Amino acid sequence: MNVQVFDPRFYQLIDKDCELELVVTGFEFTEGPIWHPGEKSLIFNDIIGNAIYHWTEKSGLKKIRRNSYMANGNTYDRQGRVVTCEHATSRITRTDFTGGGALEILATHYQGKELNSPNDIICKRDGILYFSDPNMGRGPSHGVPRQQELNFQGVYRLDPSGQSLRLLVEDFSKPNGLCFSIDEKRLFIDDSEYNHIRVFDVKSDGSLHNGRLWAELARVGKGVADGMKIDRAGNIYCCGPGGIHLLDANANYLGIILMPEQTANLAWGDDDLSSLYITASTSVYRLRTGASSSNLGVWVPRN
Repeated sequence: MNVQVFDPRFYQLIDKDCELELVVTGFEFTEGPIWHPGEKSLIFNDIIGNAIYHWTEKSGLKKIRRNSYMANGNTYDRQGRVVTCEHATSRITRTDFTGGGALEILATHYQGKELNSPNDIICKRDGILYFSDPNMGRGPSHGVPRQQELNFQGVYRLDPSGQSLRLLVEDFSKPNGLCFSIDEKRLFIDDSEYNHIRVFDVKSDGSLHNGRLWAELARVGKGVADGMKIDRAGNIYCCGPGGIHLLDANANYLGIILMPEQTANLAWGDDDLSSLYITASTSVYRLRTGASSSNLGVWVPRN
């Protein structure tokens, strides 16, 4: 495995002898990985291939939706249903794949205008959803070419119980990956246009304030700031140019996991939630780490 190390603490998280494992391949643009601890399964999308897949170590790969509407980011809600960002329809939808697979529409418009192309989505512990809405899915490479109705690229808060949609911030160029801090008092959002990460304080009503630049990603290869995850120690793992960029809780650069393909997103998985499942262009990879998930972005079944 190739790495670029800036701080020796990098090796506390990534063993220098660890091998990057190819899980499945043969896709066009993989995205949206989410891990189900109960099933020990991974769900992910192929945006350009227009499908959603389910994988387990035991049963292998299965296509569970043949028309995904060019789905991008996924998350589990607090009931274990899959919430999905759709590029081709500009929708947020929800599916209970264990209960028949019926699709429910949660959001399509803001103030009467169609959303751009929802990209990435996360679920707070209280069940509220936060998602980014750049315009990449309205272009020919990752979506369906069509005129944009909104004149900004926003980040939203969605209460699925009442399906109320609230615009939180609109001064991004291409908002993409999102990740809460461990205590959910801060929200990290990256911008693919500028390859940087901003952080916002989360107020008690769920709104954001005090936005500021948190980190700029090194430009070491192909790719842009994309999906993000956090570990139990507060380290950030951000897909970006060249691979996965690791930064500590204070935005100090630890290093970069250099990937063989352009990398879009990642999810904690396996029994101990210490493996990273990585969606990278044509393939899904797995990497064992010395870290462990914070459980943010991982649905944990209730007893």
